[in-house]
Amino acid sequence: MSSARRPLFCALALGVAVALSSCAVGPDFETPAPPQAERFTREPTASPGGGQRFHEGAEISERWWEGFRSPRLNGLIEEALQRNATIETAVAAMGVAHYNAEAGVGALVPLVGLVSNPSYNLYSADATNSTVTQAPFSYYNKSVQISYTLDVWGGARRNLESLDAQAENAGFLMAAAQVMIAANVAKAAIEEASLRAQIAVTRQVIALEAERLSLLQLQLAKGAVSSIDALSQETALAQARQRLPALESLLARQRDLLTALAGRLPSDEVDETFALSQFALPRELPLSLPATLVGQRPDIRAAEANVHAASAQVGVALAARLPNITLTPTGQTGAFFIPALFHPGTFGYQLAGNAAFTAFDGFATQNRQRAAEAGLEQAKAQYRDTVVKAFQNVADSLRALQSDAHAVTAARNAESAAKRYLEKVRFQQKFGGVSQLVVVDAQRSYLNTALARVQTEAQRLSNTVALYAALGGGWGG
Repeated sequence: MSSARRPLFCALALGVAVALSSCAVGPDFETPAPPQAERFTREPTASPGGGQRFHEGAEISERWWEGFRSPRLNGLIEEALQRNATIETAVAAMGVAHYNAEAGVGALVPLVGLVSNPSYNLYSADATNSTVTQAPFSYYNKSVQISYTLDVWGGARRNLESLDAQAENAGFLMAAAQVMIAANVAKAAIEEASLRAQIAVTRQVIALEAERLSLLQLQLAKGAVSSIDALSQETALAQARQRLPALESLLARQRDLLTALAGRLPSDEVDETFALSQFALPRELPLSLPATLVGQRPDIRAAEANVHAASAQVGVALAARLPNITLTPTGQTGAFFIPALFHPGTFGYQLAGNAAFTAFDGFATQNRQRAAEAGLEQAKAQYRDTVVKAFQNVADSLRALQSDAHAVTAARNAESAAKRYLEKVRFQQKFGGVSQLVVVDAQRSYLNTALARVQTEAQRLSNTVALYAALGGGWGG
C-alpha cells in the first residue's frame, strides 16, 4: 500500500470501528408501566372518621413522623437514621455498587502500559565466536503499549449499564432501609407507650382490689361477711397482680428494641420514654394515587433497577458469543545511553490487530445467555411480586384505619360503661345489695375493657405509621 493511501485507509478503518461500536446487542430496557388500577381497594376508599380523613393525591412529607407532634420521637428517629447499623450497611453497599460502576468505565477506554527494560550486558568470546571478549555495556529500552478492545457489539456498554442499574438498586435499598427504620422506631415507641398505659391501668385496678380486700378482711373479722367472699376477692387481686410481671417484661424488651434501633447496646439504653398522651393523632392523611405508588416506594424502584441490570446482562452474554476485535499499537525507543533515547533513529512502532471468535466451547456461552435470559424473567417476576405486595400493604393500612375509628369509639364506650358499672356495684355492695362474686366480675370487666381501650388507641397510631410506610415514607414525595 502506498504511503499516500495509508492515511485514507486508517481513517476508513477508524470510521468503520466507530460505526460498529454504536450498536449494542440485547434488549433495550423499558420502564414497566404502572398497574392500571383506579384505587387500592375494591370499594371506593372512605375516610376513616373519628377525626381523621384521607387527602387523595397529597404529597407525603419526608419527615412524616413529625405529624405525631412528639419531640422525643423526632429525636429518636433522627438518631436511629444516623447510627443504626442497617443504614450504615446500606450506605456501604451503595458505595460498593457505585465504585464497581466507576470501575466498569475502564472497559471502554484504551489500556495504556509503560514498560522499562534496562539491561547490563557482557558477552564472552565463546558466545560471540570472537577472539576478543567484548566490554560490558548497558542498553535501555522504553516502550508504551496500548491495548483497546473494540466494543463492536456493545458488551462493555451493556455491562456498564448493568453496573449503573445495580448502583441505582443499592441507592433505592438504602432509601427503603431508612423508611423501614423510621417506621420501626415509631411503632416501637407507640408500643412502649401502650405497655406503660396498660401497666398503669393494671396497677390502678390492683390498688382498687387491694382496697376492697382490706375492707372485706375487716368485715370478716367482725363476722359481717363470709370467708368465701374474702377468698374470692383475694383470688381476683392475685390474678390482677399476675398480669403485671408479663407487662413489665414486655416493656423491658420494648426498651431494648428501641435502644437497638438507635444503634446502641442494651447497657446504653436510650433516655427517651413514651406515653400515649405524648402522641397527637395525624388528622390529614395523604393518599397517593395507585399510578404514582410505583414511583414512591423505594423497594419497587429497587426491583425495577434489578430488572434493568438483568436486562443488560442479556446483552453482555450475547456479545460474548460474537467475534472480539482488539487493537494493540506499541511504540518503543532504545539506546545505549539514557540521553540518546529520544534521538532520531531510536524510535520504532508496531500496530497489531487481533480478531478472535470461539468456534466451540461446549455450549458454555450459549448457556450463559440462556441463564441471563432466565435471570431477566426472574427479575421481572420479582418486580411484579413487589408491586402486588406494595398495593396489598396500602390496602391493608386503609382498611385497618377505617375500622380503627369504630374500634376506638367502641372501646372507650365499653370502658366507660364498665367503670360506671363497677362504681355502682361497689356502692350497692356496701349495703349488701350485691354479692362479692358480682363485684369481682365487675372489677375484671373494667380491667379488661381499660386494657382493650389502650390497645386500640395504640393500634390506631401504629396503623397510621403503617400507612405512611406503605406509601413510601415520603421518599418519593
